[in-house]
Amino acid sequence: MNKSCEVEYCNLELRFSRRHIHNLIKDLIQEGYSLYWSEDEDCLILSVRTGRKLVKLRFQLLRTGHYKLVGDYLIKDARLAEWLENLIGVTRGHAVVKRIKDQHILVKNILFGEVIRLVEVDGFRQRVLFQKGMQLSGEKLEEMLASTEGEMRLQLVRMEMDDELERLWSAMKAGNTEKANICRKRLKELSRQLLMLEG
Repeated sequence: MNKSCEVEYCNLELRFSRRHIHNLIKDLIQEGYSLYWSEDEDCLILSVRTGRKLVKLRFQLLRTGHYKLVGDYLIKDARLAEWLENLIGVTRGHAVVKRIKDQHILVKNILFGEVIRLVEVDGFRQRVLFQKGMQLSGEKLEEMLASTEGEMRLQLVRMEMDDELERLWSAMKAGNTEKANICRKRLKELSRQLLMLEG
């Protein structure tokens, strides 16, 4: 990867056990990164120094005792970017990865650790380089795009429901009635969306 290349990670959905996070910390130290972490009852923040920059990876604690890497990250360090992309594959996670160089952007949609769509954006031009299981031709391409987008939307709504349930549980645990009611309202809305997408 070129030094001037930036990699942006969006909509990350990666899950870890506490032991797995400890192994990640060991791996990063062995790779020569300087880092530190802080923890409270809701999340663990792993701060990795890359030159003058500090990348803060945020792991949210789930009800199950596992952790979920959340947030969007812009990484300019080639080794760290490669490490994070490998991690998405190993954990069978979901993400949108954008490699940015000058006016050229390569966008990867990753679902369950597998690239399902690869798009090249050059200025105003956009070209689909790869779409899982598709033949790049006419009506079949349109059907496949609509079908894949539908499946991805369904998956995203399910993940959003999981997140909202986590927020509801945290609000109830903290005795925050107002926040709990907001979560319940959002869950009803997501349930309607899910019924429409599944039906």
